[in-house]
Amino acid sequence: MLTRKQHELLLFIHERLKETGIPPSFDEMKDALDLASKSGIHRLITALEERGFIRRLANRARALEVLRLPDSIAPGLNSQRKFEPSVIEGSLGRNIAPPRPLQHSSSDRDMPANVSIPVMGRIAAGVPISAIQNQTHMLSLPPDMIGSGEHYALEVKGDSMIEAGIFDGDTVVIKRGDTASPGEIIVALVDDEEATLKRFRRKGASIALEAANPAYETRIFGPDRVQVQGKLVGLIRRY
Repeated sequence: MLTRKQHELLLFIHERLKETGIPPSFDEMKDALDLASKSGIHRLITALEERGFIRRLANRARALEVLRLPDSIAPGLNSQRKFEPSVIEGSLGRNIAPPRPLQHSSSDRDMPANVSIPVMGRIAAGVPISAIQNQTHMLSLPPDMIGSGEHYALEVKGDSMIEAGIFDGDTVVIKRGDTASPGEIIVALVDDEEATLKRFRRKGASIALEAANPAYETRIFGPDRVQVQGKLVGLIRRY
């Protein structure tokens, strides 16, 4: 899953390469995406490179190569390229092996089957990082753990939610949605670029993202800067 800005930048680079064979400059990319500075372009390019969509060619100025496009744009074009995500300290989710299917006896064959949800990558519980990634693998969970609705899982990176019982390396189960009630723990997308796991609060007309660790300050944003991507409904920890 790409953010809107990542998606726009990838398409802009792709179209420019098709038209001229030369990647756009950072100033051209900044103007095309209506960003205030080139630092935002640097973050977006790094995120696309980590997700395996583009590659920077060494020892060449402005050298970018588009490796793949999202399947929503070019279905089937990427099927021959094996993509193994390597984002933030190596491949995501590799230390969370999908649970083995339950072996049902004749007495429990009528029990509902496990539900598979996608593990989408890594989420920051601390300083925000580019976090929502492409699907890495599927996680099998009992249906009564998540209930109805669409769900996904993320690996936690950071310690800002430790007083809520969420630790570095845990896997959180998120119910997808764009609304939340005060006090709920959510996945928040800030400025359409960075995601973090925090407790949702309101401060007048603003939105507060509250940590569960006194070492971190509550961050306040205007309502147009924060998008709710889902709320916490479960947690998995391996020992």
